[in-house]
Amino acid sequence: MPLNFSAMISVNSVSIEFGGEALFKDVSFVINEQDKIALMGKNGAGKSTMMKIIAGLLAPTKGAVQSPKDTVIAYLPQHLLTEDDCTVFEETSKAFAKVFEMKNEMEQLNKQLETRTDYESDEYMAIINRVTEVGEVYYTLGDFNFDAEIEKTLLGLGFKREDFTRPTSEFSGGWRMRIELAKILLQKPDLILLDEPTNHIDIESVIWLEDFLINKAKAVLVISHDRAFIDNITNRTIEVTMGRIYDYKANYSHYLQLREERRTHQIKAFKEQQKFIADSKRFIERFKGTYSKTNQVSSTERMLEKLEIIEIDEVDNSSLRLRFPSCRRSGDYPVAAKQLSKSYGDHVVFRDANLSIERGEKVSFVGRNGEGKSTMIKAIMGEIDFEGECGLGHNVEVGYFAQNQASLLDPKLTVFETVDEVAKGEVRTQIKNILGRFMFSGEAIDKKVSVLSGGEKTRLAMVKLLLEPVNLLILDEPTNHLDIKSKDVLKEALQGFDGTLILVSHDRDFLQGLSQKVFEFKEKRVIEHFESIDDFLERNRIKSLKEIDLLAG
Repeated sequence: MPLNFSAMISVNSVSIEFGGEALFKDVSFVINEQDKIALMGKNGAGKSTMMKIIAGLLAPTKGAVQSPKDTVIAYLPQHLLTEDDCTVFEETSKAFAKVFEMKNEMEQLNKQLETRTDYESDEYMAIINRVTEVGEVYYTLGDFNFDAEIEKTLLGLGFKREDFTRPTSEFSGGWRMRIELAKILLQKPDLILLDEPTNHIDIESVIWLEDFLINKAKAVLVISHDRAFIDNITNRTIEVTMGRIYDYKANYSHYLQLREERRTHQIKAFKEQQKFIADSKRFIERFKGTYSKTNQVSSTERMLEKLEIIEIDEVDNSSLRLRFPSCRRSGDYPVAAKQLSKSYGDHVVFRDANLSIERGEKVSFVGRNGEGKSTMIKAIMGEIDFEGECGLGHNVEVGYFAQNQASLLDPKLTVFETVDEVAKGEVRTQIKNILGRFMFSGEAIDKKVSVLSGGEKTRLAMVKLLLEPVNLLILDEPTNHLDIKSKDVLKEALQGFDGTLILVSHDRDFLQGLSQKVFEFKEKRVIEHFESIDDFLERNRIKSLKEIDLLAG
């Protein structure tokens, strides 16, 4: 639990250099209590680096981060490794390690006071003072029910009660990330630092996390490519660009408008300054050597030397421009399932599911992780055994993007070789152009897959998917590790796709306008909803939050 209840973190004239190159210079800002800040900027601008500096994990080249004594700062990175030596509940309980340490220390000190008789000694008084000091902090917590808080948080983040006693070693990296997130939230820190927290959690858990951060958290600084998430939780946006920052008292969508206004003013001021410089140079050239104008010429030259040139903020135009190739027409029902059931031993994933998707329909699969969305896709693709009927229709050509698609790339190949290996016919002459549209240009095409970032691997896997025409696209979490601009272009391409689309995603902004029908996976059932994803979420938002509260009660 936090040791103080007001926090102000100051980033004072911070600079960071790597290999002699400055990532950002002389950056200053203050984080106040209840600030909910989105840290934005294009990939490579230094967002994660700034977050690590604030977390105390990276020392700046110059400057410092200052905060009051006992300020608690909690940091959730994009990638982390957890030890597998206990159960989910035991690991989550470590959030209260300092509280338990205080309790144990008080018990030990009180035992000493019971046995000692040197009441007038300095040592005895020191023990009394320490008991008082620790006790004041510990007893401010009151009758805090640690177990109930742990249960409520784990349930909110998608765990089931039966998961509490399972070893953490049985869970994937995404679920371990949730355990770490639960520990952070339970500490109720003065500042929570979150780097892409929604990448591995489902829509219901994202909604719960939003509610927690808005209503229960203190200050929050978040990096996220989930536009709906950051719009809902933030009241301030700090943009990192070209080695400096811009601070807006606005959420992401409003910030975009303000940023565009800023660039418009910059462009206008830049043009006016360039005209002024040109006019000044013409004056100098015209009157240089003219005795009566000597002082004016010298003054103008000195003024130009000292003039600070206006810079126009860069705009990241290296975005994807996707156009799905046309394909032959499929049958009326590309996907159909009847009385479909799937179990793994005694564990029933879903039973008696019925599903039919018409040609040209765009549908969403939603539900908490583990409810069977990916399992259904594997059944449709014929990758697993099942009971009942499930299959693809007439003339169906499938493009399938799985969650682990990026990990299936050969790490020994280069970016170019990866695409060249699957390209056929005329398209082989266009490989460099295709890669350029996916932000692989110049030397980047010769990089080994093994050194690519998660986002780069995802884009490369998407290139492989799009090389051949398909009339059925099945995308399982395609936006993980894609930035907002990349997602926007992918979404635009999907909106123009004239085939059938099955989309599994926890990104509500990405789903918006892409899905006319929703299949909800819940409690071993598959429920068909004839409504958009927006209507579905609006109807279920309050219901979901109430259900979580009831489960934890």
